[in-house]
Amino acid sequence: MARYLLDNAQPEAGARFGALAELFDPSTFRHIDALGIGPGMRCWEVGAGGPTVPAGLATRVGPGGHVLATDLDVAWLPAGAGYEVRRHDVGAEPPPGEDFDLVHARLLLVHVPNRAQALAAMVAALRPGGRLLVEEADPALQPLACLDESGPPQRLANKLKRDFRTLMAGRAVDLAYGRTLPRLLREAGLTGVAADAYFPVTGPACARLERATVEQIRGRLVDADLATTAEIDEHLANLDAGVLDVRPRP
Repeated sequence: MARYLLDNAQPEAGARFGALAELFDPSTFRHIDALGIGPGMRCWEVGAGGPTVPAGLATRVGPGGHVLATDLDVAWLPAGAGYEVRRHDVGAEPPPGEDFDLVHARLLLVHVPNRAQALAAMVAALRPGGRLLVEEADPALQPLACLDESGPPQRLANKLKRDFRTLMAGRAVDLAYGRTLPRLLREAGLTGVAADAYFPVTGPACARLERATVEQIRGRLVDADLATTAEIDEHLANLDAGVLDVRPRP
C-alpha cells in the first residue's frame, strides 16, 4: 500500500470512488450483463475500492449466488451488504477461492507492482468456462487531461497530468499496460478475448474525480518538486470555476 499513490485510507478516497462509480459503472455493468452474469453465479470483485460494483453483482446473482469483494483496504466496503468482504493482496497472495463464474477488476492492475502474478491469480480462480473482465487504463495513450489545450488553465491541467504520470512511473505503474491486455489474456490461455475502449471527456463527475485525485497527491507533487502549491491551488480554482473540460485520471 505504501507504493500506491491513491491510498484508500485518505479522506478523498470516498469522493474518488463516488466519481469513478458515476463515470464507469454504466460501462462496467454493460459488459457484465453482456457476459450473462445472473442468479446463482459466483463472482470475485478484485480491488473493489468502493461498494457499487460488488453491490451490483450481488443484485444480479441473488441469494443463491456469492460475491466476494477484496482489497488491500476494505474500509469503504460495508459489512452486511449482500456480499462477502475480505482483505487480500492479489499481487502477493494466492486466489481467495476458485471456480468463480466471473472475476472482475477495474483500474487496478496498472497500480500493482506484481501485476503478472495478480493476473495469473485471477485467471487461476476461474472455473472452466468462467469469464474474466479486466478494465484498465493506458496513461501513455491518454496523455492529456484537457484535450482542447486552448489556454493557460488547460495547459496547467495538462502539466499536472504529466507530473502525475511521473509519480506513477516512479511507483512501478505500467503506463502502457492497457494496450497489452488482449495479448496477455491470450498468453494466459484464455479464449474469446475481446476489447473495447471507453473514454469520458468531460462532465461534473470528471471534475469531481480530478479534484479528489489532485487533493490526494498534492503533497507528493510538491515534495517531488514537480508542482508548486500555487500551481495546484490555481488548478483547483479553475476546476471550481467550471472552465476546464477535464478527462478522468486512472
